[in-house]
Amino acid sequence: MRPRRNCWRVARAERAAFLIDGDAYFHAFREAAKSARETIVIVGWDFDSRIRLLIDREPDGLPNELGEFLHALLIRRRTLRIYVLTWDFHMIYWKERQWWLPSKLAAHRRLHFLKDAVHPLGASHHQKIVVIDGSLAFVGGLDFAPCRWDSPRHAARHPDRTLADGSPCRPFHDVQMMVDGAAASALAELAGSRWLRATGYALASPVPRAAEDPWPASVKPDLRGADVAIARTMPEYNGEPAVKEVESLYVDSLAAARRHIYIETQYLTSRGIADCLADRLQERDGPEIVVILHPNSDGWLEQHTMDVLRGRDLKRLREVDRFHRLHLYYPRLPQLHGQCISMHSKVCIVDDEIARVGSANLSNRSMGFDSECDLAVEAGGDPRIARAIRGFRTRLLAEHLDVSPEAVEREFRRDGSLIGAIERLRRDGRSLDIFSGSISADVDEVVPDAELIDPSRPYDAQLIPKAHRPPARRQLVMGGLGLLSLILLAAFWQWSPVREQLNVAELARTLDDLVSGPWAALVTLGVFLVGGIVVMPVLLLIAVTVLAFGPWWGFLYAFIGMTASAWLTFGIGRLLGRSLVDRLAGARLKQINTMLRSKGVLAVITLRVLPLAPFSIINAVAGASQIRTKDFLIGTIIGELPGLLSLALFVDQINETIRHPGPGSIAMLAVLAAFILLGVAVLQRWLQAHPDGPRSSRGGGTGRS
Repeated sequence: MRPRRNCWRVARAERAAFLIDGDAYFHAFREAAKSARETIVIVGWDFDSRIRLLIDREPDGLPNELGEFLHALLIRRRTLRIYVLTWDFHMIYWKERQWWLPSKLAAHRRLHFLKDAVHPLGASHHQKIVVIDGSLAFVGGLDFAPCRWDSPRHAARHPDRTLADGSPCRPFHDVQMMVDGAAASALAELAGSRWLRATGYALASPVPRAAEDPWPASVKPDLRGADVAIARTMPEYNGEPAVKEVESLYVDSLAAARRHIYIETQYLTSRGIADCLADRLQERDGPEIVVILHPNSDGWLEQHTMDVLRGRDLKRLREVDRFHRLHLYYPRLPQLHGQCISMHSKVCIVDDEIARVGSANLSNRSMGFDSECDLAVEAGGDPRIARAIRGFRTRLLAEHLDVSPEAVEREFRRDGSLIGAIERLRRDGRSLDIFSGSISADVDEVVPDAELIDPSRPYDAQLIPKAHRPPARRQLVMGGLGLLSLILLAAFWQWSPVREQLNVAELARTLDDLVSGPWAALVTLGVFLVGGIVVMPVLLLIAVTVLAFGPWWGFLYAFIGMTASAWLTFGIGRLLGRSLVDRLAGARLKQINTMLRSKGVLAVITLRVLPLAPFSIINAVAGASQIRTKDFLIGTIIGELPGLLSLALFVDQINETIRHPGPGSIAMLAVLAAFILLGVAVLQRWLQAHPDGPRSSRGGGTGRS
């Protein structure tokens, strides 16, 4: 544990405890919070005031729901302030999240609830830190969120383990670590710095006074007088360098292993960690490696993205496991009928020497893209700490195998083999089962590379050459002014005498006759192909197609035409070769060439959303760059869809306003424009926070995709 190399700080904890599963954590937090006098700081990925903290436990006289409980604490103690900072989540989580606090809680002047949006595009705030009076802290994988509560019994069905709408949650396993003393004070400082960064103002400092000990009386410390390392991940953002202490501490810990590496993780997709494990597996006298995994990811998307990336890494690890020291398991519960206990914990235990608990998954995101916080303790020759670390691992295995800790310890003593003990204790019913993690070749073939799905650093840092980032704000402002001009044009058409001088209905009928013939689709496709060759502005082609065929058929024909045109000009670039394309396109596109060749799908998507050159030129450069055809096609399809759909709806509404002018159609046009302008404003806000962020290139204005 070396500050400035693999951790932020090493601080003393007078007491420390490993809290296994949500029941232990929620109960410990509740006990500690009742003693809070000055501050409760909650920093997390998610927060839901509706969750219940006491399940299968006796009431303690205070409300059970988290929000009501916090409100009762504020009423009971007038010196108390509560600060809640949660990730300003992506819209894909809208069904799972509580969008606002209950009015009674939100209106309380000593309850401060804010969302953290200060992170790179696509990243998330993933730290889970709770600090009480600056003297007791919790860190781990657990948020105050739905479906997090469970006990070590992990009943297949529990009447109170539900979402807010009453739908059931499956069993859930996670771990939190609780520390006091200087370690808690350091975590208070870390949480305060995150609050300042996210909100722009500092937390109120606690007033010095004789505080009661917040350590929960029901929790027996696992450790006394231990040094605790605090490791962080912070992405490169707004001129601040990246912090990768979490990854460095993992690498150093795995390299130090002599006999056993025990890991619990939701994901195993980090290329750097997989490389370390592969190196250890090839050593003749290397350590045993036991990994407890989560086989049933939630939802189709994760199953076809993160699970595929994990399958690729596991295949590589199995191939290099010459001495058969790698065993992969998952916690089986037969009553779940094919599903398993949700493995959400982030634990790594090396020999009896190192134990770490935190928020970081073994994913690329957690190593460099999302904000993370882990705690670690090291025995360093102290037998007391070594016993506590070994006891922690024993308790985890006993829970997963559904046996007593004494049984695990007895089997482990027989030969000192962790794998041997597990294999002798595995049985039918609830237990650990062999994890396959294999993926079909068909699925593996179509899933993009890891940097698209599981990035290790901000997208703009990976993809956009800094040398080619002219001012983007001007492009955004001009785009907004262009939309405003279209609205004013529609209003001019409505209230000026021009429309009286033209027979709009006759013009519309003529256009309809032209597109209703049997060859209309083929003609449209041909126009896109020819337009691509002559570098015609693709926005113009899309607008004409939508006006001719309507929003949905126009969207479909434009999508087919754009994709075909992209493929054609891509093929031309491949035939011409790199040197000729470089001469034709100009030297300033050479870095785009390099980016396309090295970054694949993600580069193509980025260039579709934030084009650095005309549509056809990008396609030709891509063809000359030797990017894989599959990557180019996937990136083109994904990157085209958002802008094409928005443009189709907007152009159709302009057409509707011209055909049927009136307050309603103009209002709808204004609403659509407002949504697009809002997107422009959000992107501009992001760029203001990213002085070096992605920017459009001069010269790309006539042919954006």
